[in-house]
Amino acid sequence: MTRKAAIVTGSSSGIGAATAVALAERGWSVVINYSKSAKEAESVAARCPGSIVVQANVAEDADCKRLVKAALDKWGRLDALVNNAGTTKFVNHNDLDGLQAADFQRIYATNVIAPFQMCRAAANALKASKGSIVNVSSVAALLGTGSSIAYAASKAALNTMSMSLARVLAPEVRVNLMAPGFVETPWLKSGFGENYEKIMQGYSAVAPLGDVCKPEDVARAIVWLVEDARMVTGQTVYVDSGIHVATPRR
Repeated sequence: MTRKAAIVTGSSSGIGAATAVALAERGWSVVINYSKSAKEAESVAARCPGSIVVQANVAEDADCKRLVKAALDKWGRLDALVNNAGTTKFVNHNDLDGLQAADFQRIYATNVIAPFQMCRAAANALKASKGSIVNVSSVAALLGTGSSIAYAASKAALNTMSMSLARVLAPEVRVNLMAPGFVETPWLKSGFGENYEKIMQGYSAVAPLGDVCKPEDVARAIVWLVEDARMVTGQTVYVDSGIHVATPRR
């Protein structure tokens, strides 16, 4: 049992899938997690030798515990947790009536409560291995942008919670945040629909690096935080083509 083991939530596509593959290519055993996309998760697993696929809705505490148990039952250890699963409702920020209390509650359940529950379930195992946690946030938490006000607010809450966890889980466990900007994923393409290309081009025009990210760009940074950032905790790493330092349009 010398191979290190990781759980990547929401890893049937996009950033989660790219992260699972990147870790597997570096010799990690990975729990591929999905909520509804079984076929896609199995496809990712085929690219990750030694991985296992576990269906779980991380908004449910019992499922979080079951995910951790699956890793420990299989490999007897857990060295990293990547909380990537997330959700949103695509609503123009000007449309205040487009969001209801139920939307906030659903989004917070997956984007804030679920990562907390996963961290709590995995804490003892990660302490034993002196492992690390990466919570996938968004540049929207800083800029108040993104798919909706509720989404941006939930990611800001995740950032603050991660700072608390970095403090209380130290020195055994490092906790950091990965904050992507616009990433070419099926999730955004579906959410923005016919406006996808226009929004992507507008982002590239403003971003200092003049481009948008691919899932693999974010995955490489996550792997760095997991494997190599030995003295880094409580930090937010922006992989966003520099949009967070872009000069505001007048």
